[in-house]
Amino acid sequence: MAISHRPARVLAAVLGFMGVLHFAVPKPFDGLIPRALPGSRRAWTYGSGGAELAVATAVAVPRTRRLGGLLAALLFLGVFPGNVKMAMDARTAPLPRRAIAWARLPLQWPLIAWALKVRDDAQLARTAHASGISRSSRRSPSASSRSAGRIVRFART
Repeated sequence: MAISHRPARVLAAVLGFMGVLHFAVPKPFDGLIPRALPGSRRAWTYGSGGAELAVATAVAVPRTRRLGGLLAALLFLGVFPGNVKMAMDARTAPLPRRAIAWARLPLQWPLIAWALKVRDDAQLARTAHASGISRSSRRSPSASSRSAGRIVRFART
């Protein structure tokens, strides 16, 4: 069974888009940063945007996808307190804003599950590749096996 890379690619795109938004439109993200954290809110916004871009890159690259999936799950878990703060701050806001703030809370868990699935799929893909089940190995012999065959034929002559 072939493992789809689409969930990882979409997750990388979502993380990358959100990371870019932290730099392009930082003000909404500043409001999610608790006052108790040291330093400026903008510095935390830029730092979290950079983290999202780094994690997006790790998820996008097959070699680092397993680690990227784990880091994405931890990132989603790490921003949960900011989402709680956003929901608490929206208590007196208009209904649409309040609804969005509170709806984000339970949506965090499917994001974590998605990231962990990407991590697990990356491990399955790595295991399948290592055991020779990958699509490319079924299509044609590898370059190293062709070279080995040439050496054996040359040695026989």
